[in-house]
Amino acid sequence: MAMLARTARSKLQSTWHQAAAAAAASSNIQSLEPHRSLSTLVKDPMLHRPHQDEDVASGRRGFASELAKKKKEVKNFTLNFGPQHPAAHGVLRLVLEMNGEVVVRAEPHIGLLHRGTEKLIEYKTYLQALPYFDRLDYVSMMAQEHAWSLAVEKLTNVEVPLRAQYIRVLFCEITRILNHLLALTTHAMDVGALTPFLWAFEEREKLMEFYERVSGARMHAAYIRPGGVAQDMPIGLSEDIYKFATQFASRIDEMEEMLTNNRIWKQRLVDIGVVTAQEATDWSFSGVMLRGSGIQWDLRKASPYDVYDKMEFDVPVGSRGDCYDRYCVRVEEMRQSLRIIMQCLNQMPTGMIKADDRKLTAPSRTQMKQSMESLIHHFKLYTEGFHVPEGATYTAVEAPKGEFGVYLVSNGTNRPYRCKIRAPGFGHLQGLDFMSKQHMLSDVVTIIGTQDIVFGEVDR
Repeated sequence: MAMLARTARSKLQSTWHQAAAAAAASSNIQSLEPHRSLSTLVKDPMLHRPHQDEDVASGRRGFASELAKKKKEVKNFTLNFGPQHPAAHGVLRLVLEMNGEVVVRAEPHIGLLHRGTEKLIEYKTYLQALPYFDRLDYVSMMAQEHAWSLAVEKLTNVEVPLRAQYIRVLFCEITRILNHLLALTTHAMDVGALTPFLWAFEEREKLMEFYERVSGARMHAAYIRPGGVAQDMPIGLSEDIYKFATQFASRIDEMEEMLTNNRIWKQRLVDIGVVTAQEATDWSFSGVMLRGSGIQWDLRKASPYDVYDKMEFDVPVGSRGDCYDRYCVRVEEMRQSLRIIMQCLNQMPTGMIKADDRKLTAPSRTQMKQSMESLIHHFKLYTEGFHVPEGATYTAVEAPKGEFGVYLVSNGTNRPYRCKIRAPGFGHLQGLDFMSKQHMLSDVVTIIGTQDIVFGEVDR
């Protein structure tokens, strides 16, 4: 009996298992049925999102339409250039609107070096205001002192001795070489050529030494003053300048040999930053930026001051108005400066180095030691300063970077009523937007270099 009972139980269990298995199989088949239909979309209650694993075709179509929509919404991106960028040549901040690598818009942000120079000058005597001009374009120091001194001399109607005029022109051309050496070789370094930069600084060191020997300072000389120059050239300086001038032409040749016909140099500069003659005048360009576009305008020729009318030199001009033309103009200007330096050394007369006007220039130290009146006179001139007649004048010089102008207004006191400075770099920087438009980002560095911008004069 027990045996029969176990056999019957085992048959019932096997029948139950078979029925359960069949039910499970049928339920699995039913649960998979909806997924086999591509048109049916089943919601997962746990994730609350549609399962689209099998809807491959419709998924691809949706992705393609979404991508097309995003492409239409792509915008230009904004890039900040500087003010810590090594190629910014100071504290330049550029906000560049880029379309990939192409510049759409370049917006310079200036003022990071603003010191209120024009306002500070109003609180100084005419002699105390002179050192502020050294600190504007701190690469072309004496050229700016020259502009200030000429403006004061025009209002006071003072005649500068001939020897002082020759010394001024001599050191203004030394300053031009100083500036162009730095401008060209830092430009080359920005583009990728390091060697000319190292060579140029050897030559600049010699010129800085001439500055130091004549004024006591390597940079901020305060040497060219209203009425003449601070002191005469020391013995032996003329001979050393002559030796420098005779060998410097070969240094220019070496630099040109490395750059002028270099294929890479030409690829980076030719047809970059093109400025037509009309654009150059519209944007108030001057100096190399103007002459590079084919306009032969140089204040040393057009409106000569001091003894520039006695000098023989050429004014180099470009034809295409691109960065390469401006490079060639600067190189040739250094050669012309050498011609002027040699003429100054050969023609320089003996004589006084300050105007014989005791209301403007102080007596010599020899006179101060012999006369109490001379000592009092010296004390008054260096404390109270000299008084300038009422009037206004605009005086401009051909600085290495362009036309540097001083608009000076006097109210008859010992301090300027107003001094407005016209910096050439300010106008050039305005043109950076149209010069760099549709150029690559790497070309922006080249264009900044060719403009030769120093922010001491731009921000003032």
